[in-house]
Order: sequence, then C-alpha cells, then structure tokens
Amino acid sequence: MAEEAKWYVVHTYSGYENKVKVDIEKTIENRNLQNQILEVMVPMQTVVEERNGEKKQVQKKMFPAYVILNMVMNDETWYVVRNTRGVTGFVGPGSKPVPLTDEEIANMGFLEKAEEAPYSIGDEVMVTTGVWENTKGVVQEVHPAKHMAVIVIDMFGRGTPVEIDFSELEKI
Repeated sequence: MAEEAKWYVVHTYSGYENKVKVDIEKTIENRNLQNQILEVMVPMQTVVEERNGEKKQVQKKMFPAYVILNMVMNDETWYVVRNTRGVTGFVGPGSKPVPLTDEEIANMGFLEKAEEAPYSIGDEVMVTTGVWENTKGVVQEVHPAKHMAVIVIDMFGRGTPVEIDFSELEKI
C-alpha cells in the first residue's frame, strides 16, 4: 500500500517557522519517518531592502507563519506534525488537511528550479507596453518562477516599486 506523498501547508505561530521545521526534521529522524515525510520547507525569496541609504539583498519568508511539507498523510504523520510545538494546525477545513493542487504549487513558485532570469537586480530597464509604457526603472527584485520583476520607478519625486512582467521590459 504505497501512498503518494503530497504537499501540505501547516500554520505556525509567527516567527516559529524555522523552529517548527527543525523540530519536525528531528522527529522524522528519531521516528524513522524519512519515507513518509519527505521534505519540510520554509520557502524564502531574495529581496532588496534599503537601510540607511544602502541597498542590501536579504532573504525573506515567502509565506510568513507557514511551513510546507511533502508527506504521505496517515495517522502517524498527521499526529507528529500536528503535535509539534509551534504548529497551530494544517491548512484545510476543520482538522482535515487538504493537499495543494499542482496548479497551486506552480502558482506559489517555491518549487520552481532556479530559472535563468533575463534581468538582474540593479539593471536599468524601460517598460515597453502597458500602463507604465516608456517608463524607466531599476530592477529591485526578480521572480523567475512568476516571470516578473519588481522595478522602482520615479513617481511624484519618489521611488515607487511596481511589478512588471518580463515580456513588458527591455534593458536600457
């Protein structure tokens, strides 16, 4: 009876995501559940923050207060995860965990392999179509899985971040 592993989302106390991940991984090892709970992740993304006039690339959680697991759902795995300190429950109606659909996984972008993005942070670009056509900006974030970038444009004398699809951008 080989059940298929699916992706599930677990809600945690805010700020406990990494602790929950480590605790679940320890339990997997202690209870020898490697073939039932295959992966525990806290998806991260690189963003550029400006502090004291300096731009720095930092890692931020894509989904704060959530941990994503690839697991075979059964009584034992449900119990292990549900009773991990910091976990408030699985995402789903009542106490019934609902696996993510393939479409949801694709839209979330956390499983996509690192695709080559046509733009890099700091590139000067021109928007070629849409509302922001002929607007110049600087790439602040790149999201290859979503085929979009966040660029900073000058609006009313202030830098304003705007999400733009790769197809609407051109390097200057």
